[in-house]
Amino acid sequence: MTIQQIKYFLTLANELHFWKTAEKIFISQSTLTRQIKSLEDELNVQLFERDKRNVKLTDAGKFLQEKWATTINELDHIHKQAKKIDQGTSGFLSISYPGSIAFSYLPPFLEKLNTTLPDLKLELTEPTDENHEKLLLDYETDIAFNRDEIKNTHIASHKLFSESICIVVPTNHWLTEKNLGNFNDLKDEKFIISGLHRSTYFPSLLRDLFNKNGFEPKTVIESDFGGMILNLVAQELGISILPYSYTFSKAQNVRFIKLNEEIDLFINWRKSDPNRTTQKVIELAKNINYQNQLLN
Repeated sequence: MTIQQIKYFLTLANELHFWKTAEKIFISQSTLTRQIKSLEDELNVQLFERDKRNVKLTDAGKFLQEKWATTINELDHIHKQAKKIDQGTSGFLSISYPGSIAFSYLPPFLEKLNTTLPDLKLELTEPTDENHEKLLLDYETDIAFNRDEIKNTHIASHKLFSESICIVVPTNHWLTEKNLGNFNDLKDEKFIISGLHRSTYFPSLLRDLFNKNGFEPKTVIESDFGGMILNLVAQELGISILPYSYTFSKAQNVRFIKLNEEIDLFINWRKSDPNRTTQKVIELAKNINYQNQLLN
C-alpha cells in the first residue's frame, strides 16, 4: 500500500466514477482499476461496490475515506513544513496580517527582514475572514499578525503594541477633538464600517462600542478594507472608525480623531514549529520599536 494508492482511492471516493477519476489524476482507467484492486487485495477489504453503471463506497470504504483523508492532509502539512525546515534561512515563510498594519507596522518589519534575511522568500496574505488560527493550525501560514491573542494550546502569542482607535471624518466635517463630548452625538451620522454582524475581533469591538453608548449606527456601506473606507470617507460619503495605524496611509481629505479606546497587535505562531527561520523572524518582529512612532 502506497500514499499514491490512497490518494487514488480518495479521489475515486469523491468522484464515484472511474473514467472521471482517471482523467482528473492523469492516468488511464485501466491503471486506476488495477491500483484500486491491488489496494483491496492487500487490505483484504472491498472498498467499492461497482457494476456497469454505478460505483458506491462500501461501509468499510466510507470508514477509510474519513480516516485516510485526515491522515493524508496531515502528511501533506508535515511534508510542506519539512521542506521549509530543510531550506533554512534561504527558505520560504507565509505571513498573514490584518489590513490595518499594511501602511504602518508592516513596511518597517519587511524592511528589517529584507536587511537581516535577504534570501528569505515571503508570502503575504490578508485573509478577509481573519481566521488566522485556522491558517496556523492548517499550516497555511507560519506567522499570523492578529488584533487579538489566539488562545489555543498549540499556538504561542506575543503582544507587540497597543494603539488608539479613531473616528475618521472628511477634512471639512464638523467633528473635532475639542467638540467631541458625547459619542452619542454621532447617532445621526452615516457610517462606513465593517459589518457588525461579523464575529471577528474588530466588528465585535465596534459593536460593543456602539452598545456601550446606547445607539445603533446608520451604516450606509459595509467594508472590511480600510483603504477603501478611507477613500469613501474622503469623498464625504460618511464617517468611520479605524485603528490609528491608518494615519500612515497619508490619505487625503480625511482627519483622525482619537477615541479613549485601544486595540492591540499580536504576533502568533505554532509552538511546535522547529523552523529556526520562523523563530528569527519572530524575534525581529518583537524588536521593532514601533510604539514610539505611534506616540509621536
